Amino acid sequence: MEDKTRWGILGTGAIAHAFAKGLAALPDAELVAVGSRTRESADRFGKEFGVPNRHASYEALAGDAGVEAVYVATPHPFHKENTLLCLEAGKAVLCEKPFAMNSAEAELMVARARDKGVFLMEAMWTHCFPAIRKVRELVAGGAIGGVRIVRVEFCFRSGWNPEGRLLNPHLGGGALLDVGVYTVALAQLILGGEPDRIAAMAHIGETGVDEQSAMILGFDGGAMAVLTCAVRTSTPHEACIFGTDGWIGIPHLFWQPDRIVLHASGRDEEMAFERLGNGYSFEAAEVMRCLREGRLESEAVPTARTLAVMRTLDRVRAQWGLTYPMEQ
Repeated sequence: MEDKTRWGILGTGAIAHAFAKGLAALPDAELVAVGSRTRESADRFGKEFGVPNRHASYEALAGDAGVEAVYVATPHPFHKENTLLCLEAGKAVLCEKPFAMNSAEAELMVARARDKGVFLMEAMWTHCFPAIRKVRELVAGGAIGGVRIVRVEFCFRSGWNPEGRLLNPHLGGGALLDVGVYTVALAQLILGGEPDRIAAMAHIGETGVDEQSAMILGFDGGAMAVLTCAVRTSTPHEACIFGTDGWIGIPHLFWQPDRIVLHASGRDEEMAFERLGNGYSFEAAEVMRCLREGRLESEAVPTARTLAVMRTLDRVRAQWGLTYPMEQ
């Protein structure tokens, strides 16, 4: 295929590997470059995925004339600087979630993209899955009546590693930014905006990050979202959307769903959806569609919605008194 989008990946960690595998499922995508902080890491990643251009710095990747779009796959404290670097070089950017550490950083990133006239999207891959698109369609069409409650759980038990990404405050550790962002993003996607009221409680562990939390978001008209997230406690990864005339269940791995169940009109209807590649392929395909159409934003994951989620995360952390070293 001649009209391939030429991708670069900034970072070589686990999520970068997953995204590279997702790109491999797309015939109109070509992974042409990778950037790392070390030559060894770039070469190792490049050899694994057959990447021709292997850069020993992020600056070199951003300056690679053969790259059209960059996937930012670094830990979230570095998302802002890495994204700004690529935007300044005129590269379209797909930035891993959470988009930034806080809404102030996110607003700067969005403003820079608009100033430069360059595409920018948060890698909230969930919203690009066909199952979630169908959920939105069902809700908008009144299949379950008016939505009253959205309930989402995303909790898992990690190993104890105070220096690792999940528990280290210097790496933006904690459940809220790692997996809670998925719960808030889904709730606001379904309920159509930011909450009027927030009640949130967290257990702050010995490393100083939120190990588990529960949130209730109240929306105009009385609708609510009941959300839980954790990195030291396991639960099913489920979501339910309850309306006045029925409900929709996303019974397994709501954040990368292949199946939903509609409970309405006295019957249950299960709907299954085919997965494209490993699922990361969906967000990459969305970016490429937008680039082909000359769009600077995605309708599936618009920056306005990303900013709204970041503001809610800020409000939740404010209730806990939780700030990160880089914010002080």
